[in-house]
Amino acid sequence: MDLKKNIGAYLFLVPAFVVLLIFFFIPFFQTIWLSFFDYSKDIYSPNFVFLDNYFELIKSPLFLKTILNTFYFLILCVPFLVIFPLFLAILINQNIKCKNIYKIIIYLPVIISIVVVAIAFKWLYSPSGLLNFFIEKFGFSAIGWLSDPKVSMISVALVTIFKGVGYYMMIYLSALMSVPKELYEAAEVDGAVGFKKHMLVTIPHIMPMIALVSTISSISALKVFVEIYVMTRGGPLDSTKTIVYYIYEKAFENLDLGLASAGAVILLFVVMGFSVLNIFVFEKDKYKV
Repeated sequence: MDLKKNIGAYLFLVPAFVVLLIFFFIPFFQTIWLSFFDYSKDIYSPNFVFLDNYFELIKSPLFLKTILNTFYFLILCVPFLVIFPLFLAILINQNIKCKNIYKIIIYLPVIISIVVVAIAFKWLYSPSGLLNFFIEKFGFSAIGWLSDPKVSMISVALVTIFKGVGYYMMIYLSALMSVPKELYEAAEVDGAVGFKKHMLVTIPHIMPMIALVSTISSISALKVFVEIYVMTRGGPLDSTKTIVYYIYEKAFENLDLGLASAGAVILLFVVMGFSVLNIFVFEKDKYKV
């Protein structure tokens, strides 16, 4: 009886299930299956090697370097993308003039294509670009923003930060609207003003949203590709080569589908690990026995 009663609801779920099946579940299991084969010698007649691709990646100095590069990129981006948009959201949430204009200006980079943003920054970072022009005007030496291995990853991270600040600020703004004003008034009565008021009221109240922003930004950082592809192609000296770019090279330039698939599976577990870690760090009180 329950099945007949809810048949309409299940029918509405069918399109979503079909989309997930075609674009997620089937490719997911195909990727795992492909990771057990060696395509490096013959793409049309691969050899079944089981876990050899995974062992090869673990032993590869280049793949290990891409993992370190990816984590370095994450460390550069995520703390800033979690904290700075919250700071902007709190400022804009105050009774200030022209707040809608500020929202539009800060959110504008979000609606611009990441390719366009990356190309624009690549022009700014060029040896004769605008940044080096002003640096030399002040009597300093030009910086190799994309040609110096020590600076290149920071340069790419700035593009990701520039593109993401407005998006995460809007998420925080939606959360701040749910904070009761009575809590702020009670905190002010107890002597909490300014920064202390937000530490006692705002941060605890929107902690689930902070966890969400932390998780989303971490996953985005781990999967960074477009910025790397447009600006550096993994250089110089593989200093900006991340896991996703390494997978792209193996799959579409070297046609080594087995190794690329194994890298994708490893990336999946890394992303899942960070997601679970963020949940337990920010919402650990929910899992106490």
